[in-house]
Amino acid sequence: MRYSFAVLFVMMILALLTCISVARRSHKKIKVAVVMLLAMLIPPMIGNLIIVLSTAKIPAMIGCYVYFIGMDAVIMALLFFTFQYCAIKWPSNKLKYLVYGLVTADIVQYALNPFFGHAFDTEPILVDNRNYYRLLPYSGQTYHRIVVYGIFFTVLLIFLIKMIRSSRVYTERYAVILITMFITGAWQSYYIFSRTPVEKSMAGYGIFGILVFYFTIYYRPLTLLDRLLANMASDMPDAIFFYDADGTCIWANKPAIELVGLKDEKFDKSSELLQAKFGQKDDFDTPEWSCNKVIGHGQEAKYYYQSKRTARDEKGRVTGSFLTIRDTTREQRILQQERYNATHDSLTDLFTKEFLYESIRKKLDENPDKEYMIHYIDIQDFKLINDVYGNEFGDRALKSLAKFLRDHVPADGVFGRIGGDTFGVLVPKEAFVEQQLEEALMNFSMGDGPHDHHIVIHVGVYEVIERNMEVSFMFDRALLAMSTIDDEYRTHIAIYDEKIRKDVLWAQHISGQLKEALKQRNVLPYLQPIVDTRGRIVGAEALARWIHPQDGFLSPAEFIPVFEKNGMIIEIDRHMWRCACEILSDWAKQGLDLFISVNISPKDFYFMDVASEIKALAKEYGIDHSKLRIEITETVMMTDVENRMKVLDDLRKDGFIVEMDDFGSGYSSLNLLKDMPVDVLKIDMRFLTSNSDDMKARTILQNIINLSEDLGMFSLTEGVETKSQLEMLSEMGCKLFQGYYFAKPLPLDDFNDFLKSQSA
Repeated sequence: MRYSFAVLFVMMILALLTCISVARRSHKKIKVAVVMLLAMLIPPMIGNLIIVLSTAKIPAMIGCYVYFIGMDAVIMALLFFTFQYCAIKWPSNKLKYLVYGLVTADIVQYALNPFFGHAFDTEPILVDNRNYYRLLPYSGQTYHRIVVYGIFFTVLLIFLIKMIRSSRVYTERYAVILITMFITGAWQSYYIFSRTPVEKSMAGYGIFGILVFYFTIYYRPLTLLDRLLANMASDMPDAIFFYDADGTCIWANKPAIELVGLKDEKFDKSSELLQAKFGQKDDFDTPEWSCNKVIGHGQEAKYYYQSKRTARDEKGRVTGSFLTIRDTTREQRILQQERYNATHDSLTDLFTKEFLYESIRKKLDENPDKEYMIHYIDIQDFKLINDVYGNEFGDRALKSLAKFLRDHVPADGVFGRIGGDTFGVLVPKEAFVEQQLEEALMNFSMGDGPHDHHIVIHVGVYEVIERNMEVSFMFDRALLAMSTIDDEYRTHIAIYDEKIRKDVLWAQHISGQLKEALKQRNVLPYLQPIVDTRGRIVGAEALARWIHPQDGFLSPAEFIPVFEKNGMIIEIDRHMWRCACEILSDWAKQGLDLFISVNISPKDFYFMDVASEIKALAKEYGIDHSKLRIEITETVMMTDVENRMKVLDDLRKDGFIVEMDDFGSGYSSLNLLKDMPVDVLKIDMRFLTSNSDDMKARTILQNIINLSEDLGMFSLTEGVETKSQLEMLSEMGCKLFQGYYFAKPLPLDDFNDFLKSQSA
């Protein structure tokens, strides 16, 4: 018997050690209390093991000390575990310290027992002809039992109260531990009163520890989980159908019942009803699947997301499945609206630029054998329309053009708003009839109450030949075509052709070479002499010429318009200003008292500080400011007049002379002239030659010259080609002259030679 119980106790200790090792790796908060309780159960079992195996008094006494002090540790660990497991706290610190004090006193009185013998002793007893030692309890042992049993019954009471007050689904987690503790306590009480030498109740301690470990670390209350899951399924807005392993519906929540119209909870009818509603039979042979389903059409359409999942046991066998159906109609409506908003212009309801390009690319790819035309459409002077009539009128104009496109673009065409007042269209080539479109654009107008306002629409057309080209490049070509429209009231359509293509290639060709050309001085000034009434050269106008390494001599008409359009004219102007300053500096060193006129383009005012640039160059070369004349055209002063006048005033105050070029050939304004900070008025002789009434033209020319004198300006006539023109202008009082009659624009060396020959 002795060794049988010893083996049992050793096995229990090993089991507890295993539970401790596993519990320590748990992530649950309760693990500390569990490990402590399991660890404290081991010392009493070791003490009892020593007592059982002892055949002498001293080992038996040592076993008793280990056992009783270990029981104090067990009772404190049990109390700590109870507070953690039942989620309660000490009522007060005084009670807490009182309990700790009682247990500590018990440990102390056991430590004093060897000296006073007040707690217990042992006596030998013969059982089955084997010598055992039985406990002889004294007053100290009675104190021990009062403390331990008092705390033990308190723990039982706590578990009992928690079990009674908790929901039924939680009863199990308290009841098992409570019953185990009660049985273990009763078993130990039997040992005490029976006074047997072997305390068999120690086996109960091991069982109790193992149950505590299981219920705290591993146990999941399945009843609770079942109820929670059932409540969740019932409360979910999605329709849920549960099926057994054979595919028979065994339960459905309320949304599912309402979805298919189940009656009297006849769940086995759900498959038929689902098939009738969604037009499909559930494939229960497929473990898992999901799909989207649309019921109905248009605004009446309903959208559903269906998903089937399968449950399996630990061996992988199907135990059941469930089908969820979610009504996604609202989400789909929101998504559709968001997609529409992202792809359609908010004002005109047409495609946005990005979606238009995407749709055109798709149309071209899907119809590789069909020919198409790209239209770039623009409302002329739209900013002016907004300024004069207001933004509301401008918005209505955009909407009217959008309606025009809806009415005129064929069904297989694509159209949208590129941005601002520009629109884009793709139409089949056979649908493009230029004359019909021209007539429609000619009559395009918008009503404003009793009035109709004619709105000028220009269209650039590009035939899609290079289908792999980026759509944006196609519209660029159509835009280039549109930019060639000169008569904006009679002509509304321009088609991209070979000439435009060559012009574009030429512009790209020379634009890419300009930087190097300026660096190598291939772009240089040609000087056209300016003479006075005595025929003496007093100055020159610097005109840009390009001596191209491959293309030879380039006239201004071949490159100036290109650079005026793309803005690179500012680089040429800056270069010409520097060259003029270099020449003036050299002339000054030679004692030549001549001036040079240089041109300022409208783009210069946008991309640089004109006054600062010119002043800096004059300072760098140390020239007399009056010798570098600033030549502007009427068109320079057509926009941003106030700021540009400030720039010219600034230059004049610094000694520079300002000339107005081509006066009389453009939109000459006497009102502008009276305020213009100008010193010299350049009159274009084309004013005479282009006028059919020669007498009237002469009269106007005479008055312009007189007007310039009255305003304190010098007059300079350019384009003089004959002696008779020179004599006539001299009689009229013109002071300075320029033209082919004297000399064409000359390279610097030729000009210097011409100057010397004249002097000679």
